[in-house]
Amino acid sequence: MKKMIQKIYLPILLFIISHVSFGQKNPSLQGTVTDGKAPIEFVDVILKNVADSTKTANYAVTDVSGNFSLENITPGDYMLQFKLIGFKTNTKKIKYTGTLIPLGTITLQEDANQLNTVVVNSQKKQIQKTNEGFVFNASSNISQTGGTATDMLKSIPTVAVDAEGGITLRGKSPMILINGKNSAITNMDQIAASSIESIEVITSPTAKYDANAESGIINIKLKKNNLSGTNGAVALGAGFGAKGRINSSVLFNHKTEKWNFGLGYDNRFAGRTKKINADRTNYFIDDEHYIHQNRNDERTEGLQNLKLNIDFSPNEKNSFSFEALGNIETQDNDETLYTQVNTSSNAFFSNNRRHSLELERSKVGELAFTYDRKFDDDRKNLNTSITSSFGKHRENTDIDTYNYDEYQQQIGDAQLQRTHNYENQNISNAIVNYTFPVSEKSIIETGYKGTFRFFNSDFESADMINGEYVVNPLASNTFKFNEQINAVYGLMNSYIGDSENPKWKYNLGLRAENVSNTGATQNNSDRFSNDYLKFFPSASLQLNLKSDEFIKLGYSKRINRPDLDDLNPFIDITDALNPHGGNPYLKPEIIHIAEMSYNKNWKNYSFSTNAFYRNATDAIRQYAQLLDNGVVLLQPQNIGSTVTYGLETIFTLKPVGFYDANISLTAFQQNINADNLPQAQDVVSSAFSWYGKVINNFVPWKGGKLQIIGNYNSAVATPQGKRIPIYNVDMGFQQKLGKGNARLGLVVTDMFNTLESGYKNNTLLFSNHRTNKSDTRALMVTFAYTFRSDFKEKLLENQFSTE
Repeated sequence: MKKMIQKIYLPILLFIISHVSFGQKNPSLQGTVTDGKAPIEFVDVILKNVADSTKTANYAVTDVSGNFSLENITPGDYMLQFKLIGFKTNTKKIKYTGTLIPLGTITLQEDANQLNTVVVNSQKKQIQKTNEGFVFNASSNISQTGGTATDMLKSIPTVAVDAEGGITLRGKSPMILINGKNSAITNMDQIAASSIESIEVITSPTAKYDANAESGIINIKLKKNNLSGTNGAVALGAGFGAKGRINSSVLFNHKTEKWNFGLGYDNRFAGRTKKINADRTNYFIDDEHYIHQNRNDERTEGLQNLKLNIDFSPNEKNSFSFEALGNIETQDNDETLYTQVNTSSNAFFSNNRRHSLELERSKVGELAFTYDRKFDDDRKNLNTSITSSFGKHRENTDIDTYNYDEYQQQIGDAQLQRTHNYENQNISNAIVNYTFPVSEKSIIETGYKGTFRFFNSDFESADMINGEYVVNPLASNTFKFNEQINAVYGLMNSYIGDSENPKWKYNLGLRAENVSNTGATQNNSDRFSNDYLKFFPSASLQLNLKSDEFIKLGYSKRINRPDLDDLNPFIDITDALNPHGGNPYLKPEIIHIAEMSYNKNWKNYSFSTNAFYRNATDAIRQYAQLLDNGVVLLQPQNIGSTVTYGLETIFTLKPVGFYDANISLTAFQQNINADNLPQAQDVVSSAFSWYGKVINNFVPWKGGKLQIIGNYNSAVATPQGKRIPIYNVDMGFQQKLGKGNARLGLVVTDMFNTLESGYKNNTLLFSNHRTNKSDTRALMVTFAYTFRSDFKEKLLENQFSTE
């Protein structure tokens, strides 16, 4: 393990040292820019010498917290300007004598008349570091065009996405929020990439956040304009993979002094293909010994989203917001599955072909009401919100199964089946957060969150008998699930030292969550309930070595609660050889997490690394069990305990004006103790995994931008085997047209057609291997145009995403 990490990290560290060992600089001027209410990001900070105001002596852009720092300034008299579209320029005279000048807080005033004349010179930074992780600006991504949030997440540093859309962070599935809230939109393919403003990755959540986030939180923030005036944009895209793909979006916004009205619509329609191959060997079963399956899918899918927001601010201290989101998704899947079974002597045993036509229709509606109260002391704030999300899913499938002899001659009539899977769900949240100071250097955050879930599923399978479809009760099921989570938290943030540049920063927090859920199948034949109260402490300590360098230690206790699919006891036997189901006896997984991080920024480089350690009890994993009849049943189990430790690194660089890059790497070791399983010897006890990502950005000429992204995910351990490695390269190009209010884009995803997923399992009783390949290579052409110039980068940079 140690040698492997050295091999991976040593070249990167040498590369960093070679670039930055001569570039360390000391801050001369620093401060924070706000609008009087909140910090402002992307403000141009321009320093000019009074003796020659035509030349820029130094330059910076504020970060997500509104902070800026100017370095290595020669003593003298200067003019310092703060510029951002939509705000009046603020100019200050500075006499610099050679020692650090803390400028404190600089306030910018909004200027509506400036919106149509000022040209923004600064580009959004691709990644903005925060105290809890980082924010990825979707506008900086041009290589993911024409797809969904899943595609966008493939470009996020430290986030791994497999070919089937599975999302992991540090080797585990993160909690995913939409606009900071739980949502009925659980499939990231339901969110168009064109509607995303930014993606926040929280790797060190405090007690303020839900405890059900072992590896962290991914918060997807949808676009919302806050600039004055009337603004709008339209975008179109078309392309093809194995089949054609089109998408479009329209955004409109009007803001006055007190009101803000926004409306957005986007859609995506595509045809897709997929091929799956699988082999299994049952070592101790003679008849059904070798099983080979291959599947061909042809799918057409449609996605439409409509978003409305209305904001009202009667004065500077009170604001009310209403948001509504509607989502419609359709999928028609034409699938053919071939199965060949041979005996242990490789003689013919059986052969069949199953054809299914699956029609899916999903609708989601979300409503959110928010009230925000500010006070004279800007450290004091009250925020409340009520949200409710409703989901309705309908899936109808017709299945025809044909049996053949060893000479491919049909045996008897086809077996006809018809299934439906109807699901309804509702998720509601009630949230209150209150922040207030307790001293000059300390503030307390406290609050309540109530989460209320209701889920109802109706799965029915019917067989054609004597010309009529007759319901098969053994293959049908209804399931109802209700859950309430009531949580309260307290968090103290404080610092030691000067307020502008504190030497130490720390926080202490405690969260209490009371969980109550019940689930029942048809006629209450299987019923379960869970009630428990648990406490989750968190703490962090940060040492600021310099204004641009710090070390941080952190600890938190988390939980991985089994979701409703994990708990549903129904066994789905649609695929008779590979049934799967839930386990109502699952216990929650408890995790203790320790972390140490180091961050350093230079003028053209930045480096951050995190060492993390997780110790989990009652770990939940999918476990495959070979039954006496030759089928493999897949169910989640509390397998035992796991220990995971690793390193996560992000390095950004801008060595020359026309090129910048982001390099991220995550490597971790996992040790598993599967004492809870009857065949613990089948479980992989130790495994090392890693994944990396390189994002390259080029500006070849004025108005042009080229982006190339490479991904590699190594083989990842599962309890009984491993998932195969996956890798791909995406490319995007964009050119501004006219005065910059139009752009033309070209995107190629999975350029070398290498992206596929799969797994290999080896146990004492059986082994199996499966690969999954979709038509991931595609070409897209996009065009975007704004009327009025207010949206600029926000609407034009990333109107589409890719798959």
